[in-house]
Amino acid sequence: MSDLGVAIARGDAGTAEDDCVRVRHLNHHFGEGEIRTEVLRDINLDVEPGRIVIMTGRSGSGKTTLLTLIGALRRVQEGSVQVLGRELRGLDDQGLVAGRRGIGFIFQAHNLFASLTAYQNVRMALELDDLPAAEMDHRITALLADLGLEDRMHHKPAKLSGGQRQRVAIARALVHRPRLLLADEPTAALDEESSRIAVDLLRRTVRRDRTSILIVTHDNTIMDAADRVLNMSYGRIV
Repeated sequence: MSDLGVAIARGDAGTAEDDCVRVRHLNHHFGEGEIRTEVLRDINLDVEPGRIVIMTGRSGSGKTTLLTLIGALRRVQEGSVQVLGRELRGLDDQGLVAGRRGIGFIFQAHNLFASLTAYQNVRMALELDDLPAAEMDHRITALLADLGLEDRMHHKPAKLSGGQRQRVAIARALVHRPRLLLADEPTAALDEESSRIAVDLLRRTVRRDRTSILIVTHDNTIMDAADRVLNMSYGRIV
């Protein structure tokens, strides 16, 4: 474990004001009637600012579903999910969109725009921010350089390897300096050296911006980056 402290307290410790993420008695299911399947069962979770938390568990244990609920990518059915001071339960589509402000996302599928260069894909994340052009350029080029892409930033995704595309996706998620970063298998497409570079960048981001980072991964090589590692099994944190 790193020396950043404990990232998550189970139960009712802490307050909503202290936490970046606060989940209470969260249940979630797919389907109805005879095909209803319980995916999450009584999840309680606190994530404090400036912490890196890693979630592990077998496929189908509910990790990605929990991540998408915290990211306001699906509606909360039962329980409470508070993210960056906002209660997500009961929000309509417009409210969910607003709930994603301040959150960065890294997905297994890079979701890059094929018609845009690496630089332009990262810039897309800053389009809604009122930043001077020089500041935008500095952030983008510095991030891509930190990730070893200084000579590839003007290439389109088709000209990049899978690992390079994933590093572009990491840069895009970090460039607007989110208060919360949600990452689903962020190092799956990276070799060991690229994984180390990416994790070092995440650590620096935590220290500089007090960003909270919640990572779903099966990559044992990045476990030492976490303040706490949680295991999910059959829809529960165990």
